Amino acid sequence: MPTAVSSLPVPEVPVATSRWLAIVGIGEDGLDSLTAAARTLISTAELVVGGERHLALARDLVRGRTLAWPRPLTAAFPEIAAHRGRPVVVLATGDPFNYGVGRQLAAVVPPDEILSLPQPSSFSLAASRLCWSLPDLTAVTLHGRPLESIVRHLQPGARILALSWDQTTPEKLAALLVARRMGDSRISVLEALGGPRERVRHTTAESFDLVGIDPLNLIGLDVVAAPDAAVVPLAPGLDDALFEHDGQLTKRDIRAVTLAALAPRQGELLWDVGLGAGSVAIEWLLRHPAMRAVGIEARPDRAARAARNAAFLGTPDLHIVEGQAPAALADLPAPDAVFVGGGFSDEGVFEAVWTALKPGGRLVVNAVALETEARLFALHAKHGGELVRVQIARAEPVGTMTGWRSAMPVTQWRAVKP
Repeated sequence: MPTAVSSLPVPEVPVATSRWLAIVGIGEDGLDSLTAAARTLISTAELVVGGERHLALARDLVRGRTLAWPRPLTAAFPEIAAHRGRPVVVLATGDPFNYGVGRQLAAVVPPDEILSLPQPSSFSLAASRLCWSLPDLTAVTLHGRPLESIVRHLQPGARILALSWDQTTPEKLAALLVARRMGDSRISVLEALGGPRERVRHTTAESFDLVGIDPLNLIGLDVVAAPDAAVVPLAPGLDDALFEHDGQLTKRDIRAVTLAALAPRQGELLWDVGLGAGSVAIEWLLRHPAMRAVGIEARPDRAARAARNAAFLGTPDLHIVEGQAPAALADLPAPDAVFVGGGFSDEGVFEAVWTALKPGGRLVVNAVALETEARLFALHAKHGGELVRVQIARAEPVGTMTGWRSAMPVTQWRAVKP
């Protein structure tokens, strides 16, 4: 009797000898989701690395040694690198380069030594279950990140997919929405997508009552905002009322002018010297998720207040250094831009920030006091740049009528380091 032969040819493993590290995406359906090439890579690997869940899903294929991710995850990188030139497989959830381990591995292993075999990402699976268009929504991760990082995305009518940290994230997000007067927002909790335990449930933030949520979950959010909801506007110059402050605040009109002068670009680092309520640094961070900012503040009460403002307005990644400039500036990473809103007249502040500023970096200083203004005139004469005077007047009652009441003028020096 002839031996049965499969009519489907087994494909060659698409890996050059130099591509020793394979990052294989695996779904909740385990081996059923893997191509023949992925199966061969796993079964022939000397070392297979992944989370305990991933290793359990693939255990029937593994012939080499296994390594579960330690904490921190990067502690496994030296052992992976020690196998360079020999077959290693890293198992990842779905698409390794969509909020996965791929980015971190590609930072330590040359890309031409990596072969990536992705599966559909959690975002793709969730969008398909909800019939949402991926290009029309915002995808974020709350895994290992502060819950408040989602605040900037809570715009009326927005659709958001958010990777959860654990089973408590959906309820915490619901509470945050209610607190910001977005309680009518529709929440979908999608659990263990793509596997036999998959479940999708819907509720609203106000009436959230879901229990027994799987730690592996993703949240779909349809944002519904009440007229008085705490929405963070997209334009610079946020309402002063959004900031907790003790009067040490760059007011909204001056702040908008200041942000324009700082000219933020994606991924740049700002030093905000004399942080106060943190308004300029916070608005800098709101311009793009890749922005970075360090605020330097001498008073602990103001530093704590700025941290609360940053969390409320969706920029919990604001790094605050308590201390007096220029001493507190030592050992900070070189900035692309510097704003000084207070303490510029202190000895050595200008020299410290100007020395640290990268070539082509921007320095913006706001002055109200005549003594500080005089110093700006002298520095402008030496270093060039622009001097601008900004004065704002607001209509206010004058008896039974209305008149203009002028705020104190602000002199602004803008300079670019050669």
